Parts: sequence; C-alpha cells; structure tokens
Amino acid sequence: MTGCVEPGCPGTYEDGWCNVCGSPEPTQVPTGGVVTGHVHGDPSLGPAGAGVGAGPAAPDPSGSAADGAAAGDGGSAAAGGPAGDGSGDGASAEAPAEGPSAHQVATPAPGQTRQAVRAARVRRQRAASGRRSRLGMGLTQVPPVPPGDPLDAVMVDPEVPEDRRVCPNCGARVGRALGEGGGRQQGFCPQCGAPYSFTPKLDQGDLVAGQYEVAGALAHGGMGWIYLARDRNVSDRWVVLKGLLNTGDADALDAAVAEQQFLAQVKHPLIVEIYNVVTHEGDAYTVMEHVGGTSLKQMLKARMQAAGRYDAFPVEQALAYVIEVLPAFTHLHDLGLLYCDFKPDNLIQEGDGVKLIDLGGVRRQDDLESPIYGTVGYQAPEVAEVGPSVASDVYTVGRTLAVLTFEFRGYQSEYVDSLPPMSQVPPFVEHDAFYRLVARCCAPDPNDRFLTVEDLRSQMMGVLRQVVAAGSDHPATLSSHSPVFDPPVSTTETLAWWELPELKHDDADPMLDWVANLPTSDPVALHAALQGASERTPEVLLAQARAGIRVGQQTWVEDAVRGLLAEDPWDWRASWMRGLWALSRVGTAQPSDRDADRAAGHAAASHLAVVRDALPGEIAPRLALALASEIGGYAKAAELDYDRAWRTDAAYVAPAAFGLYRVRLGRGDVDGAITALDSVPPGSRAHPRARWLRAELLRRRGGLADLRESVHSVSRLTLDPRQRAHFSAGVYEQALEQVREHGERPDWRLGEVRLTRDALRRALEQEYRFLADYTPDPAERAALIDRANAVRPWSWT
Repeated sequence: MTGCVEPGCPGTYEDGWCNVCGSPEPTQVPTGGVVTGHVHGDPSLGPAGAGVGAGPAAPDPSGSAADGAAAGDGGSAAAGGPAGDGSGDGASAEAPAEGPSAHQVATPAPGQTRQAVRAARVRRQRAASGRRSRLGMGLTQVPPVPPGDPLDAVMVDPEVPEDRRVCPNCGARVGRALGEGGGRQQGFCPQCGAPYSFTPKLDQGDLVAGQYEVAGALAHGGMGWIYLARDRNVSDRWVVLKGLLNTGDADALDAAVAEQQFLAQVKHPLIVEIYNVVTHEGDAYTVMEHVGGTSLKQMLKARMQAAGRYDAFPVEQALAYVIEVLPAFTHLHDLGLLYCDFKPDNLIQEGDGVKLIDLGGVRRQDDLESPIYGTVGYQAPEVAEVGPSVASDVYTVGRTLAVLTFEFRGYQSEYVDSLPPMSQVPPFVEHDAFYRLVARCCAPDPNDRFLTVEDLRSQMMGVLRQVVAAGSDHPATLSSHSPVFDPPVSTTETLAWWELPELKHDDADPMLDWVANLPTSDPVALHAALQGASERTPEVLLAQARAGIRVGQQTWVEDAVRGLLAEDPWDWRASWMRGLWALSRVGTAQPSDRDADRAAGHAAASHLAVVRDALPGEIAPRLALALASEIGGYAKAAELDYDRAWRTDAAYVAPAAFGLYRVRLGRGDVDGAITALDSVPPGSRAHPRARWLRAELLRRRGGLADLRESVHSVSRLTLDPRQRAHFSAGVYEQALEQVREHGERPDWRLGEVRLTRDALRRALEQEYRFLADYTPDPAERAALIDRANAVRPWSWT
C-alpha cells in the first residue's frame, strides 16, 4: 500500500481510496482519459452528474435502490455532449477538454469494475462517518450503534423478575415463589397488607388518550412499566409511554407528576424530551421522546454474552461516553435540578451520540420533602440522611464509571459505599489517574468530591488524554488547554521550582486587577504592597505566598496558606504553595547537605500528591511531583511521572524528557538517557540543548561509532567558537586513542576528518592552536601551544 498524498494525512490507499481521509488515489491513465482526483458527487456519474455509460446498473453493495437507479440512468446526456453510446464499458462518451476542470471525476482504474468503485465508496462513507463521531473528543474511537427497529425492543412476555418485586408501601419482598411454582404477579403484601401489582396495564393495540397506539412493553423500572407506542396524531412517530408500576403507591404517583413538571422545563439535546402527559382508565402516563439505540447496560450484557465472561468497556470508551453526557448534568444543575439516578441503564447510545433517559428521579435542589429515588450501589451514602445534591450526582458518575470498566463484584453489598482496593482492579493499576478520578467522585465525604460537573468534566478529559497516551511509545504531539495551569517554561536540563507551570489567575477574583498592577520585580516591595490590600482574596494570598517563596520567607507563605484554608479547607492551591516552598529549599543548606535536599524533596512530594489527587487530569502536578520524587530519592516514581507527562502533553515533552534523561543517567542507563534527549522536538527551544547533551553523552562513551554520531549531533548547532573547539579537541583526542588501539578506519570520517593518525593529529593540532588564540592566560596559552606541537605529525621534508 502507498501513502496518501494529501497534506498531513497518515493514511494509505486501499482499493483506490485513502483509508483515513477518503480521498481517491491518483492514478496514471492513458491520454484522453480522466485523471482521478477529488470526487465531486457520485464517482459513478460523469460531468454534471450525467450517466457515463448505458446499460443496466451494477448491483449496489450498499443495498440502496436509489443509488442503483442513479447509477443505471444512461438516458441523460453528458453536459455539453451526447448521451451514452450504450457500450456499457464505463468510458466517458467524450473526452474532457484539456486543462483543469471543475467537473473532473473519479473513474475506475484499468481492470477495476464499477461495482468495485461503488463498494469502495461505501467503505469510504462508513469510515468517514466513524471519523465524525463526537464520542471520544477526537482522542479515541467509539464504535457507532446503528439505529434499529423499535419493535425489536418490545418484550415478548413482559414480567417483573421475582428478585425485584417489593411492596410499594413497606418495601418488603412480595410475589416470591413459595414452592415449585412461580410467585404471584399481584396480590397483597403479607407484612403490611397493601395491594401490589406487577402486571402491565396496557396491551398491544390499546389506544391511550385517543392518540397513542400501544405496540407493547419495552421495560420495567423502579417506578413503572415503559411502553412503545405510535403517535397517530403526529406522523405516526414512535413515542414512549411511562406508567406506574403500582397504582396504589402514592409516592410513585407524586414522582410521576413531578417528573412531568421537571421535564417540561428541560430542553437539552442530550436529555430525553417530554411531549405530553395523559390519562387512560384512571392511570397517568408520561409521553416521551423515543430514543433508539442501546443502553450501556444492554451493551455490557451483549459483551458478556459474546465473550462468555464479564467483558467491561475499555477505560477510554467508558470515559468517552460519560464525558459526552456530562453537559446534560450541567444543564439540570443550572436549572436547580438534580438527576439522582445515573447508571448504565439510563445512558443510551444511538449512532455517534448519547442521550440521558429516565428522569424519574429528578428533583429540585431545594426540595426537602419529596420522596428520593435512586439505585442501591450508585446512590451516595449521605443521601438517606441529608438528601441528594450536586455532590451526590457526582458520586453516581464515579460509580457508573466503575461498573462500566471492571467487574465490580459486591458494588451493591460489600462495596455499596466504597471501592475495592486499587491493587485488585486492573484498570486502576494500569491507569492511576483514572483511579484517582473515580476515587474523588466516590469520596465518602461530599466535600472531597468535585465541586461542579464542569470541574469533573475538565479533569475527565485530562484523564482520557492520559489513558490514550499510555498506549503510545512516542512523545505527545498535541497540547491541551488547562483551566488552572500555564505551560512550563523550562528549556534546560535542570528544573527548578520557578520553572514549573504557574497557576492561572482567577478572573472572578475582585482583587485581580489591583494585584496585577503591583510591582513584581522586588518581592519585598510586593509583599509590603500586598499588606495594604482592602480584601485578602485568594489572588492576594497567592501573590504573597509566591513572594515569600522567592525570598525564603516561610512566615509569609504559611500566613497566606492559612488564609486560603480559612476561606476553603479543601483549596488544593494551599498544598501547591507548600510544595513549591519545599522545593525552593533544595540546595540552600550550607554546607551542601544531600540529606537535607532529600528531606525537602520528600516534604514537597507529600504536598504535591494532594494536588495530583485533587486534579487527576492535570499534567502540571505530575511534573512537579516527578521533580520532588527525583530530589527525594524516589527515582522509579519520578520516572513514571515524567513518562506520563512526556506521553500526554506536547508542552511538557521537553522538561519531562530532561527529567527522564537525569533519572536514567543517574542509574547508568546511557542509552535510555539518549533516547529521552532524542524525543525533544526540533521546534522546541530546548532542542539545541538536548542535542548538545546527547553529543556529550556519546563522546563520553567513546566508541568510534559514538564519536561519529556525537559530531553529527552538534554539526548544525550554533555554538560559541571556543565551546565548539573544546568539544572537537575532546572528540579528536578520544578518536586518536581508539585508532591507536583498534587501527585506522580511512573509510570513516569525523565530520570532515578521516579516521587516520595523521588526519586526527592535524585536526587536533588545529583545535589546540585555535584555543590558544582565545585563551587570555599566558601559562594556559603556552600549555596549549606545547600540546599542539606535541601532537603535530612529523614531516621528513
């Protein structure tokens, strides 16, 4: 297969078409033929859409009668030319005029039938449809779910499973089998005497409210039966009728009415729409939009049946589903509503989109009286006592992610309000950022969870990037926008606290403009000015903390941190500042104390780990934590975090690559260090420094092949003349030793110098004399001249 010629496309041509961008493969055709190029319309048609040959159309592999008819229409004349001649050979009746034409079309290559061309077009359309999928944020692909026939979802024998039959009044188990026969579908509760009924109230053919013709039952839920029906008044569109499971349940009746009221004000493309509320034979039914496709719970069941075991979604696919639907939660929360009952059953995929269904548990945020509906295993533990909240909705999102990505045994019993140990869950072990995301969503204390769904979505997208990047062996080529951190600024092999990403300013802070106008060049003067602030907002306190770090004033830093925590005890920025303070202490001990530096690194790591856990989708805490671990002596942990940053975000490749270089070199892995330096992209400001360090590593290793590569590494670098001369002299000295030990290699060169004794000596003499000219010290200059004379080849003429 040959590569696609379209700019920037990584695809290859298959069957005449690119398997990525879908463009046709350029082909050479005989003079007078049509050159294949970008397709304008149907490739089976001639200019202006006319038929290019008479005779019957080839069978359409897509099964589309319309396409087949169009392809077989040979009676139309080509634009400006005669009708087809009936030969049916697929050639144009008249060769196009010379020069570019807006009507150039793709024609079959020699030996390629029109049927093959159409088949390729169908494959290309399907591939293009997959590329347009919203799911996955362009980071991963999620298979589309084609819309099916709604009638296929109708239950043949609608019945509530016995293990789900409970009394609507007291919650006791009812309708259970006592002997060999099945349990009763209706009767009276043996505990409280309340009536119960689990039989559907509507049958196929029933006409509800004179408008909705019932096709059958679709499913049964916690509050009632759901039916499929046709709306005879509106184009026979499919609708869903949702009725009560037990008409004697007053709470369920209230919830049904409340659901209708809530849905009336909810208009969002990701949320099922309510059309009407009607009554039939004394029962109320909510008429809702029919959403085709398949629920995530149904997909999990299908995957399990196909695999013969529990087959969870890949982590990136589960994240893609939930990321897509979270704006629906934001919409509800903005309206003052809570969803309350998120789970895989209530998220449906159709095509390349998803939709949130079953708003039966929705309630107002300030509602303290209405009954609470949720699902055991998904509902937050505090809901029973204090009621639902935005934090409890966040909790359901975390539990749903867990169920989607691993076999969560005991999630409704042993782990009903906790997570299994991280070490027992492969997706958690493989993607620790995913674990930290789920753990924060499902934190026992609601205050430890994400504050808003938008905060959660931002971090979830960052985690998705990390999960996708984990499958790559290459550095990141794309940068992501962080809402809280600026990109790092480091361009050298060292990394200090002031080169780490800075916090972005909070545009909503009322003192931001005042702080921005203060002088920042003098930290002492800045601190004095900050003491006159009319209000000690977070921006004032953060500016004070940074000033304290710059001049080594811990009291300033701690005062600012206490102010942040007094305002919000969960403000992770306090830990960030404490981590920076600890890093700033590295190298300040007099005399130099390695143990003191390790202690500072350990302290920094403990604070920065808090930030990493609070912001699992951010790369900045990873980079800072890697630096702290490196200083603290935790080389393995440092390498893992540097590697995550290196794979995930292009803005972090250079500082992360230098970090990998330091860690690997520290354990003697020169090849690994060189590989890390090679990953710094040519467009980076750090690239020249990376090439220089690479050359130095190769030179120190000293083999002839290493020396050749070392010279090549610096050949295009702009270096100080004296620096280049020092480097070249060192290379020639080592090469001369290698030649003396292993013999000359006249077929090899170091730059322009052959690997022979005489050539190397002349080159080394030249570098010594050059260095002598640039050396101001007389004694050092004389020594260089002596070395030049000593190495100079003897001449007998």
